[in-house]
Amino acid sequence: MPDTRTQILDLAEESVRARGYHAVSFRDIATALDVKSASIHYHFRHKQDLGLAIVDRYALRVADRLGSSEGLSWPEAVQRFGQVYQEAVQQQGLQCLCGLLAAESAGLPEEISKRVAEFFAGNLKWLEAAQRQTPTPLSRERAVRVQSEVQGAMLLAVSLKDPALLAMVIKRLHSEALQL
Repeated sequence: MPDTRTQILDLAEESVRARGYHAVSFRDIATALDVKSASIHYHFRHKQDLGLAIVDRYALRVADRLGSSEGLSWPEAVQRFGQVYQEAVQQQGLQCLCGLLAAESAGLPEEISKRVAEFFAGNLKWLEAAQRQTPTPLSRERAVRVQSEVQGAMLLAVSLKDPALLAMVIKRLHSEALQL
């Protein structure tokens, strides 16, 4: 069984991905884990600390799943990038944590909004690096397009409870990448 801190992080991430940052409270987490709120505060003094911890952990998990883009062709990179998000929808039926938080960014603590922006900047950097074999002035634009379309399709797939929508977009992006 995971330690209390990991259980808190797991439940907090799932709750934020399902309901949003502002809909999650320490009391809800404590109740779900059958512990006192003080136990949550022991590990995370403020809600912002918990928010930062789940964003950092999520970003590391996505980066680990992506791995290095070194040696990947652009079509392989697009496929891998899409697969990471496709698996999340298929296995959990949940929106990307940072995608959801980005939609709430105007009302989030500044440091959390900053970490969310860093997550997306890291994704774009990974996608741009994957194009190093065939760099063009359009490399940034391609990276933004892939990131945007995958996030948008993920939002629709979760909202409509239809993972095939995301799979369709990833398949098209991969097919277009093969033609470059």
